[in-house]
Amino acid sequence: MIAAPALALSGMNAAQAGLRTSAHNIANLNTDGFRRQQVVQAEAPSGGVTTTLTQAEDVGPAMETDIVGLLQSKNAFLANLAVFRTSDRLLGSLFDTNA
Repeated sequence: MIAAPALALSGMNAAQAGLRTSAHNIANLNTDGFRRQQVVQAEAPSGGVTTTLTQAEDVGPAMETDIVGLLQSKNAFLANLAVFRTSDRLLGSLFDTNA
C-alpha cells in the first residue's frame, strides 16, 4: 500500500516529461532543421517508470503526433493523480484508525 503513492508519482513525472516534450516540439514547428524529441518510457527495476529523451530520426514537424502525445500525457497525469489522491486518503484513514 505504501508503494502506491511512489508509483503514482513516478507516473506523474513521466507524464510531465511527455507534456514538456510535446510542447517543445510544437513550439519549434517552424524551426528549420529541427528534430523532434521523443520520450521513451520503460519499467523501472523497483517499480514505476523511467523516462529517456531521444531525438527523432526524421527532420521536420509531426504536429498530429505531438497533439496526440499532449492528450495522452494529460490523461496519464490525471489518472496517476487520482491514484495518488486515493492512496493518500486511504493512508490517512489507516493512520486515523490506528491512532
